[in-house]
Amino acid sequence: MSTHEILAVLTEQHAAIAAGDAERAMATAAPDAVVFDLAPPLVQHTGVAELADWIASFGAPPVLAHHDPVVHADGDVALVHALTSMTGDKGGEFTLWFRSTIGLRRLDGRWLVVHRHESVPFHMDGSFRAAVELAPGAVV
Repeated sequence: MSTHEILAVLTEQHAAIAAGDAERAMATAAPDAVVFDLAPPLVQHTGVAELADWIASFGAPPVLAHHDPVVHADGDVALVHALTSMTGDKGGEFTLWFRSTIGLRRLDGRWLVVHRHESVPFHMDGSFRAAVELAPGAVV
C-alpha cells in the first residue's frame, strides 16, 4: 500500500476536471462507482457524458482540492477523508467547502475510486439550509 499512490489518483482526478477533461477524470473511477454527490439525485452512477455536462455548467472548469487528506488502507481497499474546496464560476466566482469521503479499491494493480460521498452540514435551526458559508477556521 502506498499512500502516495492513493492520493495521486485523487490529484489526477482533480487535475483532469480542472483541465475540462471528463474522460481522463472518469479513468480514475471504477465503471460501477457509486457517488453520493452534492447535487441531486441521492445516488449517482456518473459517466463521462454526465461529468462533461457538469464541467460545462461552469464559466470555466472548476478547481477542486482536498485539504489535509487522511488515508486508511488495508490490502486492496482504502478510505480517504478530507475537507475539500471547490472554486468555480456560475455567474460569479465562488469557493465552496465540503466534506469528502472516498473509497478506493486496487483492481488489476490500479487504485480506482469505487465510492465518493460529499456533503455539507445543514443549519439545524428549522430552516434546514445548507451551511455553504462554512470554511475551515470560520466562526459560526
